[in-house]
Amino acid sequence: MREAHPTERAVGIGYYVSDAPGTGGRLRVDAADFRVREREEFDTEPLDAPTGDYPHLVFRATLREWDTNGFARELSNRLGISRERVSWAGTKDRNAVTTQLFSVRDVAPEDLPSLPNADVEPVGRAGRPIRFGDLRGNEFTIVVRDADTDPVGEITSQLAAFGGDGDAAAADGASDDERGTRVGVPNVFGQQRFGSYRPVTHEVGLCVLRDDWEGAVMAYVGNPSEDEPPETREARAFVEETRDWSEAIERYPGRLRYERAVLNSLAETGGNTDADFREALETFPSNLQRLFVHAAQSYVFNRICSERLERGIPFDRAVAGDVVCFADADGDPVLPDVDRLQRVTERRVDVVNRHIERGRAFVTAPLVGTDTEFGDGEPGEIERGVCEDVGVAPADFDLPGSFDSTGTRRAILVRTDLAVETDPLTFEFTLPKGAYATVLLREYLKADPTDL
Repeated sequence: MREAHPTERAVGIGYYVSDAPGTGGRLRVDAADFRVREREEFDTEPLDAPTGDYPHLVFRATLREWDTNGFARELSNRLGISRERVSWAGTKDRNAVTTQLFSVRDVAPEDLPSLPNADVEPVGRAGRPIRFGDLRGNEFTIVVRDADTDPVGEITSQLAAFGGDGDAAAADGASDDERGTRVGVPNVFGQQRFGSYRPVTHEVGLCVLRDDWEGAVMAYVGNPSEDEPPETREARAFVEETRDWSEAIERYPGRLRYERAVLNSLAETGGNTDADFREALETFPSNLQRLFVHAAQSYVFNRICSERLERGIPFDRAVAGDVVCFADADGDPVLPDVDRLQRVTERRVDVVNRHIERGRAFVTAPLVGTDTEFGDGEPGEIERGVCEDVGVAPADFDLPGSFDSTGTRRAILVRTDLAVETDPLTFEFTLPKGAYATVLLREYLKADPTDL
């Protein structure tokens, strides 16, 4: 197997599935080179429905160079309302063209402001806001500039084989264009989960799990990265060397508002005890506190998938000891229902694999939390072994406040029908919610993940 880029190995991604050389190339040369359109399941009433019963205006927005949070903030400012009245199903990046649904409470269609680089279309009214659970997946159209397209066919064939599409794998990519080939990749968490240029969120979370609050704070405010501007590196190095919280505030750039908030807290409390460091970390909004622990869970999950790859255990079918989940109700794309789990015994391997082949079941690995029950056999051995190596156990997730997590399980393989054109190199595919487009693209480009 081809080893992953060192930056990826730091977040638990150990290998590429495809052994072929990469295409290289440049992503996001223009925002229009990276297009994302959500697939939601959200019913609306007509725009003239009574506002008493349906107070939420639902609109579709196509945004260029807006991240979702920034657009919602600017929209609420223009409307003169609380940001809490604006809701959406999925968060999108800034350097892209994105199309998604929003809902806003107690606003008329004619009140929607005109914002730059935003096309807004009212679609109806609803009795409740749109939420994350309403998102099924995302459609992607992604252009890679200045790529070497020679390896494309071989990579596609290898991903088809990994995903269990024997017919596509046998075809061997001799043609210039691959259209509608079913491919599969490990459903690992992409670099964005951990910080693209400074992947430390999982390190903060792991320190929290080990009850090392000082280590968690220093992993965030210290820990300089070569990919940061010189003034930021110098500020982080200063705080590591001196622990002079008040002076450090003066040295940190204003854009690093979370770091500055942590330092302010430490300056006020003295920053000498575990309680001081925990209080400083709790200055983060609750959703970001959860993100640290979720990133630690994601790192462990990536490590489990990498160990399974290294041992040559399949992702597209179950082995004895695996825990599988079944598909949810009909929808496109099909989603795993991790509330419907089944342990795979030796006697039931063949039956379960027939369900997997038909897209009715998925092999899973844990996002470890207090309620986690490991698999049996070799899969369970991998899960326990990775947790032991990382130094975490399910009981460690019994944490105060927003840091607590019961855990869940996640499918280890994601499949998609992939269309590829080579002039220019263009990928079209749909992924279920929670899956990362960059996890597929990395197999083709084999580039530094910061370029993805």
